[in-house]
Parts: sequence; structure tokens; C-alpha cells
Amino acid sequence: MEAVWPVTALYFGPLAIWAYWRFGRTTSPAWLKQNELEQPPEKPGWATIAVGVSHCGAGCTLGDILAEFAVFGLGVTIAGTALPYEYIGDYLLAVLLGVGFQYFAIAPMRGLGVRDGLRAAVKADVLSLTAFEVGLFAWMALMTFVFYPAPHHLHPNSPVYWFLMQIGMITGFATAWPANIWLIRRGIKESM
Repeated sequence: MEAVWPVTALYFGPLAIWAYWRFGRTTSPAWLKQNELEQPPEKPGWATIAVGVSHCGAGCTLGDILAEFAVFGLGVTIAGTALPYEYIGDYLLAVLLGVGFQYFAIAPMRGLGVRDGLRAAVKADVLSLTAFEVGLFAWMALMTFVFYPAPHHLHPNSPVYWFLMQIGMITGFATAWPANIWLIRRGIKESM
């Protein structure tokens, strides 16, 4: 989770910082020791879901940032838009990074080896990150075809592009919420 909170702050800003202070910091061994507790305080259900979504969202966000710059740097387009390549790159890197984040959360908690840990990470994260990316991709399509159509497409070298991507990631957070409720209630994804 140490990497998840700063990445979540990239798109949720001050709200992510508040969530860290309220729900993330309280799970650290140093905080528990300082407050003479053995277990972190109980979180409300919505906070547990929010932490689960932010966990998958971190992999999606990092994958999106890397893929957006790679596609832009390569200059690949179809019919004047890079969107199909962005979707492919974003999703593939989101899966790779999201499953990686989930593996390092699940395997130690459950005492799993590499193979079983990866299998559990895929089960816990692919649905969640797919739901996140669906929301983000829908937002990206609106930006590309409705609000900034050719020849005025926005590109990753523009601050407006990244501001709108933040809104898209928040949209992805919202679309991943129901998937995370289901995954956590079924015990497929760890409650964090």
C-alpha cells in the first residue's frame, strides 16, 4: 500500500491525502506501535471498498501514464487518433502493474507461493481493473470524439490532457466500485 497512496493522490489529490491519514496510516506497523495497538482500528465498509479500488486504481494509473507517453512518443495513430493504441497499451500495462500490486498484497497475507499468489492476484484484480479502465476509456472517448475532436485532439504534452485524465481516473474509480464490493464480499479480494 505504500506505493498506492501517492499514486492515488495523482488523481484524487487532497481527498487521497485525507484518506491516507484517516485509513491508510492506521495500518502501518509504526502507527500501531506508537498507539500501542495490535490490530488497526475497524474501517467503515465504504472505506474498505475505497482502499480496494485505490489498490487496483494504482496499477491502472501507472499503466495509463506510461502507455500514454509511449503511444505519444511513438506517434502511432489510426484515422488521426491514437485512442485505439492508448486503450491497448493502457489496459496491458494496467493488468501487468495491477496484478503485480495485488500479488504483493495477497501472497504475503495468505502465505502463498509465486504460482498460487499470481493466480489469486489475477482473480482479485482483473475484474476490478477492467471496470476501472471501462470508466476511464469511456471518458477518454468523450474527450477524443465529443469535446476535443480532430484536429484539436489533446495530447500528453498538455496540462489540460492530464487534468482531464484525472477526471477519467476518478470516473474509473466510480465504475470499479461495484466490482470491488463483489470481490471483497466473496473473499476473492483481500479487505485492506
